[in-house]
Amino acid sequence: MFPADVDVNGLAPDGSEGRLSANRYPTDRIVSLLTISDTKRRVMNDRVAWPAVDFEACDWHSRDDVPASRQARLLARQPYQAAIPPAIADEQVTLQAAVLAAAEDASTEIARFDAEAGAEIAPFAAILLRSESAASSKIENLTASARAIAEAELGHGNRNAALIVANERAMSAAIALADQLDGPAILNMHDALLRDSAPAIAGRWRDQQVWIGGGDYSPHAAQFIPPHQDRVPAAIDDLIRFIARTDIPTLAHAAITHAQFETIHPFPDGNGRVGRALVHAQLRHARLTRHVTVPVSAGLLTDIDSYFAALGAYRDGDPVPIVERFADATFAALANGRQLVADLHRVRADWGQRVKARRDAAAWKVTEIAMRHPVVNAPSLSRELDIPQTNVYRALQPLVDAGVLVEFTNNKRDRLWRAPDVLGALDAFAARTGRRQRPGP
Repeated sequence: MFPADVDVNGLAPDGSEGRLSANRYPTDRIVSLLTISDTKRRVMNDRVAWPAVDFEACDWHSRDDVPASRQARLLARQPYQAAIPPAIADEQVTLQAAVLAAAEDASTEIARFDAEAGAEIAPFAAILLRSESAASSKIENLTASARAIAEAELGHGNRNAALIVANERAMSAAIALADQLDGPAILNMHDALLRDSAPAIAGRWRDQQVWIGGGDYSPHAAQFIPPHQDRVPAAIDDLIRFIARTDIPTLAHAAITHAQFETIHPFPDGNGRVGRALVHAQLRHARLTRHVTVPVSAGLLTDIDSYFAALGAYRDGDPVPIVERFADATFAALANGRQLVADLHRVRADWGQRVKARRDAAAWKVTEIAMRHPVVNAPSLSRELDIPQTNVYRALQPLVDAGVLVEFTNNKRDRLWRAPDVLGALDAFAARTGRRQRPGP
């Protein structure tokens, strides 16, 4: 199978960091696509029929300034085999009854969870969005603690945390654009993701060949080679037509859209994260979610290898595994999400007992802010409370006295306070997602 959810400048599934073309996979999993037939393949599984990816020979122009072995240089003189994604806009989506039933059961649970958490949207919408952003980034091996992510929202924190915050921004953009899912909307999601870290490529379709696995010198030994850059615009136009259909059950629709998007791989970086943001845009567009972001990526993390394998099966002409994986991931994600909401309920109830302040005191508003943003500073609280910064410290003091907020900086000018209870609940959520791998040989 060909795991295709790795970014050019992101990370490979084994946890190493490097360019998409870097040789980051075990050699026994690398196959040459030169041996794959150009004949279109289809998988017939009961009533399931879906077009497989074809391949075409493309010329490669090597660069003399890139170090490479003699063998790699000789191989690069041959054409390479790039994928030709099938047109799916008008394909009939026919799945077995059991697969559709599982997807519909998952959809029902998504709507129920959205209604439950949406009843208290103020604290939980932001928390769940941040959690989904972190989980989606973790699939790319971009990890950071809840505290680092919260600090990055205020302009502090490390590079990974900043990228996760950017992913949160991309998901927000996706949800905001849910009613106009077209090419410009997808470009806007990508721009929101990469405008800070990679402005030269943000919000633009790729204009170069990318590949997954293999070496830096050429795509010839890659595990999967997405389509030539000239095919990207037409492939995206076809996908947009598929997204616009209304005759496909929502979760199956989103799963197939995601697999096709990852096959096209329309960007040089950020494909996995934008592809999963697109899932949430579809769920919101179909009104399956109305209030909160369901942490589907957290469910995918419970069996990451099955997720990559399902993407590979899709390219071979079998859409069933990716639909099944999304249904399974939904149930896992919702169980974890409900635990997070329960933990935050307990935190808020505990704070209500510990904080000593008048009922109309600003301190209570600070507790609600700290539920959404578990690291705060005086400027952020001043904006949220609409009060002068000089008055912020008076509102903070009852929470500091109760241990609800803890200052962790020694700077007089840029003091930061964290909410350990909320951060603990978020880190526990992340730990429960796990990252289950296939057992070794």
